[in-house]
Amino acid sequence: MEKISNEIRLYYSDNGINTTLASGTKEISGYTRHFNQNEEFFINIPQEIRVPHFPIHHDVRVSKPSDFYLQNLRKLVEELTLHIPEVFENLIYFFDPAEILRPCFFQLYRVGEQQYVYLLRLDLLYRTHEHTIVEPGDNDRTPSYVTNNVFLEADMIPLAGTQASNGKMQSFQIKQTISQTWIGQTGRGYFVQGIWMDNELTKFFSKLFSPDGKSLYPYYPFTCKYRTICHSVLDLSFEGRKKHLPYLHRAMSYLIPRLPSVEKALKNKEFTPDLPAFLEMKNQVPDFWNRVWDSFQVSRYLNNSDMREYRIDL
Repeated sequence: MEKISNEIRLYYSDNGINTTLASGTKEISGYTRHFNQNEEFFINIPQEIRVPHFPIHHDVRVSKPSDFYLQNLRKLVEELTLHIPEVFENLIYFFDPAEILRPCFFQLYRVGEQQYVYLLRLDLLYRTHEHTIVEPGDNDRTPSYVTNNVFLEADMIPLAGTQASNGKMQSFQIKQTISQTWIGQTGRGYFVQGIWMDNELTKFFSKLFSPDGKSLYPYYPFTCKYRTICHSVLDLSFEGRKKHLPYLHRAMSYLIPRLPSVEKALKNKEFTPDLPAFLEMKNQVPDFWNRVWDSFQVSRYLNNSDMREYRIDL
């Protein structure tokens, strides 16, 4: 996947992986949803899976993965669709040469005239406290490990359009609704760092559509990515995605006319719930949003390594 301006480009897909995805069952498996203390989302599945070796390096100019990569990814997808088939139902795989340890899967949606893409990214990076090595890696390939925890990201993203050729999807054009998220820089010389307001916008959007007195942390339902408003999806099933799609559509309808005020309010300040611009918008949010999160529950606990984690029940 390549981000050029507002474009996500699909360079390569694999018939073997897509055949496996299409042949998966529609059974619902028993997995639970969690965040670790770094706010990374993962699902815990009852059956342990083995993640094979993957190459660490890939030339971003090469749009097709190596045979070694594809062979091992096919094995992994077969195992995942066996244990959590609903997570991959109706999805299509494509290769991102810039992030080879985060394979991508997508599905297109439409609400009225507005198109959306659901983008699921697996995170295959080995984590010391989450995974158990069965075969060590080296300078060229990752270790092979077993785990019950599958790390991933799932986002619903608004589109301005799509491009296809010979029946194959070529690219998505993202509907960028935020004018600018870069607000300056700090430091001098070699220590200059850019400052972006993406995280502050994420907090603003998510808190705006959360009921007063109820914390969703560490979940941020509406995020600033790709210079637009995205929705982080936790209900990964086919039906769950369809249920959550209207949430993003409603949120965008409310936010887009008000985005200039939001950007202005956050240009020189971090987000706090007492920002005048936030309070004004919060008072006008439809009552619908107070009911969306009625069943949402967050439980905090310590894992086997005495590290803080959160379980999310929907």
